[in-house]
Formats: sequence, structure tokens, C-alpha cells
Amino acid sequence: MRYNERELLSLARQPAEKAAEILMRVPKKGSVLKKRLVKLVVNFLFYFRTDEAEPIGALLLEHCRITKEEDNVFSISFVEEPERKYCFECDSEEQCQEWIEALKRASLLHGPFLSYSYEFMRRSLIFYRNEIQKMTGKDPLEQYGISEEARFQLGTRKQ
Repeated sequence: MRYNERELLSLARQPAEKAAEILMRVPKKGSVLKKRLVKLVVNFLFYFRTDEAEPIGALLLEHCRITKEEDNVFSISFVEEPERKYCFECDSEEQCQEWIEALKRASLLHGPFLSYSYEFMRRSLIFYRNEIQKMTGKDPLEQYGISEEARFQLGTRKQ
């Protein structure tokens, strides 16, 4: 995926939902843990050298796995590239858990404009549709003439 560098820099300057100096290892051969300022903005995780204002990298938190490795260590890997694994070591288990929760919330977001991913919204619509149907006995999508569309059925995906 391509991004406009100016827009990414602008996003990196926005107030962070979470930020801290923690140890980080990038997925390069021979890479070691280095202290980095890590900043979560929307669904991008920016990382900086601790003495610089511009990020040296950014991770888009889409199609990723956030995994607790040890008490105070978590990792981020990507579904399409499981060998591309970033490791983070926090000061405490509590800080590690806070980061994992924040990153998992952010990974549900899609794009830099706080709109939820299609799949997340589709599943939510199906869930609430079923809940309304249980309570009222009526399909709320029927009035719009779209209740039979495959994309609104459980177990089917829009291709």
C-alpha cells in the first residue's frame, strides 16, 4: 500500500492515543532491541529515535496479529508476511497489557480517517440485525428491500 509521505508525517504529529519509550526490535537479521519512542495514532504505530522529531518508520495495523510473547513482551506480525515480526519490550507486564489492548482496538480501524473496516461493520450489522429480529420479530432490513442480499447473510462474504 502506498502513502503520501507528507500526510504520514502530518498524522505522526497528531496527538497520540498512546505513546511511550519502549524497547523495540525490527524484523531484520541481527536486529537488537533498541529504545524507541512508540506512538499510536489512529491505526498507525509510528516509531522514532528518542532524540528525533520525525518517525523512522510506521506500521499500519491492518491484517496483523498482536501477540503476548512473555510477561512484558509483545509482538506484531502480519498475516500476509508472518516472518515480518516486530517485538516490543515494556517496563512492566501492566504496560505490556495496556499496549496490547490499545493496539488490538486500533487494528479494528481501517484507514487514517477512523472509519471501521468493511468486515467489522458487516459483522456488526448482522449481529444487531439478529438482535432486533429476536426482540421485534421483524427483519429491520426488509423495509429497505435488501434483506436477501448475500452480503447481509451470516457466513457469506462480499467478493
